[in-house]
Amino acid sequence: MFKRRCKITFIAHGATVYSLDGIINNTLKYPKINEIGEEEIEKVCEYLKKRGVAYDKIYTSPNACCVESANIIAKMFKQKPTSIDLKPRNYGNWQGLSATDLIKAHGINFFTETPENGETLKDFNKRISDTIETLIKDNTGNRIIIVTTPDVIQSAIANTLGLTPKNQHKNLIKTGTLTQISYFEGWSSLIYSDYSPL
Repeated sequence: MFKRRCKITFIAHGATVYSLDGIINNTLKYPKINEIGEEEIEKVCEYLKKRGVAYDKIYTSPNACCVESANIIAKMFKQKPTSIDLKPRNYGNWQGLSATDLIKAHGINFFTETPENGETLKDFNKRISDTIETLIKDNTGNRIIIVTTPDVIQSAIANTLGLTPKNQHKNLIKTGTLTQISYFEGWSSLIYSDYSPL
């Protein structure tokens, strides 16, 4: 049998006023999760509790919505989340615009375009891949949770499935969902993605 290096359960933060309207946001201090987001994370907690699986460590991206979501989950496991530098993509001058407006202005390919003062999708994917690889090395043999943004999860899935930057946005990740990837030596396997607990 294959020897697993690490199993990561990625959890997309709970809904915010921005996520509900598709507003692009890579600021760290705002917004926090709203009432819908709290309900989503409570359902995630119920699901994790029913599964009865122990997690060795809980990590969180530094965004307020991720930290708040991670604190709720970590409290259930009687842990403290560890903040990691796993920020969402920097959209530069597109910050604050809605995905709907960007599709109208640039077409569906806006996902792969590089906004002025922003980060290329290639650089973003490499940054995410490098950070996850470091976490795997630090957690060999462990099961961990990472509470983060949907675009970070899309990047992790794209790396696992070998998706091109042009196609990675087609794997929809909603707020308050779980995605699990098992990492082995030299390869990884997507177990499930975008699971919404009932």
